[in-house]
Amino acid sequence: GEEVQGALGEGFLYAWQKEQLGTGHAVMQAMEVLPPEVEQVVVLAGDVPLLTATTVQGLVEEFTKAQAKGAVLTAWLADPSGYGRVVRQGDRLVARIVEHGDASPEELAIQEVNSGIYCFERAALAECLQALRPDNVQGEYYLTDVVQLMGRRDWPVVAYRVEDPQEIMGINNRVQLAEAESIMRRRLNTKLMLAGVTMIDPSTTYIDAGVEIGQDTVIHPFTILRGKTRIGRGCTVGPQVNLRDTTLGDEVEIRYTVAEEAKIGDQAKIGPFAYLRPGTVLGRGVKVGDFVEIKKSFIDEGSKVPHLTYIGDAVIGKSVNVGAGTITCNYDGQQKHQTVIEDGVFIGSNSNLVAPIKIGANAYVAAGSTLTSDVPAESLAVARERQRIIPDWSKKRRAGQD
Repeated sequence: GEEVQGALGEGFLYAWQKEQLGTGHAVMQAMEVLPPEVEQVVVLAGDVPLLTATTVQGLVEEFTKAQAKGAVLTAWLADPSGYGRVVRQGDRLVARIVEHGDASPEELAIQEVNSGIYCFERAALAECLQALRPDNVQGEYYLTDVVQLMGRRDWPVVAYRVEDPQEIMGINNRVQLAEAESIMRRRLNTKLMLAGVTMIDPSTTYIDAGVEIGQDTVIHPFTILRGKTRIGRGCTVGPQVNLRDTTLGDEVEIRYTVAEEAKIGDQAKIGPFAYLRPGTVLGRGVKVGDFVEIKKSFIDEGSKVPHLTYIGDAVIGKSVNVGAGTITCNYDGQQKHQTVIEDGVFIGSNSNLVAPIKIGANAYVAAGSTLTSDVPAESLAVARERQRIIPDWSKKRRAGQD
């Protein structure tokens, strides 16, 4: 209960069923916290995640149109095992609902089942709840008995049959949970494709409900898009991309990449095998190549970090080239420090930039350098041992081994 309340937050009324005495007993607890102005009560099951708002709206409209005291959402199942059976009175009205464990052989043959979802007139529901008794095999207060009690009072209860029985599928184990997730994923992917998103293989594309994707974007197999991820128009995503709470601009190409809480500008090219950690912001046309990790850094328009590099706590200007094997040494064992690289800088391969450090505009850093102090603009920084050549060293070494 606390987890549900924590997830939904404020804006809802909460009722606690401290003793689990059946579905009718649960509704009794909820009735105690309803505001007095509420005249219609919709009862939904907490373990039916595939139910759509359209179906609930249809149930309420049927209830209102029929001027009934109650309405039951039903479904027709080829195998109704485990579900309560709906016993009809004529074509439209429901006489009673019989739980599977209490049903007779004749009632078990009925294929129309109860979904556990209802709409009631509040006053009629309250009166029937007071009349409920736990006279059943389980010794519980069944909400389904309310339907029979209304029938005894000659109060009409109508049925509204759902078009897709999958909507009322309950979750009782992890197999059913996986089935429901597959159905939900198929729904979401279908909606996106109809809106102009191309999916090469929808069955291997995993997209959360809160994700937004622009038209003409192509999603390749084994892509996972989670949280509040936003993807612009005309992007190419995947294969093997995992994004969480990440924003992509238009015409971005990203493959074989993990990104979390990152922002990627228009026409950027990411991957393969890049890792963008929280706080990464990439400008327009930035290239991040293979085996590059970026954390809490801003890289401006047109800059390139092609491969084998770690960038952390850095601000990098426009049109910067970061050579292979470059490391921003941002952590001194106690604190993180910032690296600033201004526009037009060229960083040679296998360079170590020991922060805090600033490299001025259009400067060059020689390959293999370990820099510990700032580099002025337009200059060349060389921080490495001078190469020495010892003639005939190998020949002398071999001679010494004879």
